[in-house]
Amino acid sequence: MKLPRYELTAEKSLMVFEFISDGPKGEIPKLIKFSETNLKDLYNLAFGDKDTKTGEINDKIVSNNGDSEKVLVTVVSTVYAFTEKHPKCWIYATGSTTARTRLYRMGITKHFKEIKKDFEVYGLRKNVWEPFQKEIVYEAFLVKRKKN
Repeated sequence: MKLPRYELTAEKSLMVFEFISDGPKGEIPKLIKFSETNLKDLYNLAFGDKDTKTGEINDKIVSNNGDSEKVLVTVVSTVYAFTEKHPKCWIYATGSTTARTRLYRMGITKHFKEIKKDFEVYGLRKNVWEPFQKEIVYEAFLVKRKKN
């Protein structure tokens, strides 16, 4: 996606990414982690503020730094990078709250035309995975890079 995003740093495996959100509340370190699950080729995407004391993700903080679109585009760019290196993998994502899951859905909806060129996208509704549709409330999302 050719939208403004933050510069990232990543470890070699592309499973951990960091960037700095820069807005009215100052510079806020962010962390994105892709973690293996107990299912083959399924990874969980975790995202949030980086706790500077523990180095871990805090996905409960509401930063409100005025840059949510730029932050979401940055997170999506890590999905592109991760799936470039791991093309067979599925990525599972959900918000830590209903409001955050809604924010993710709104972001997917806004850029769906572009996202669907590169990814298969599914939403979880009433314990059933279905192809993503706009205006449907989902509990979680699954994405997989399309084969070239």
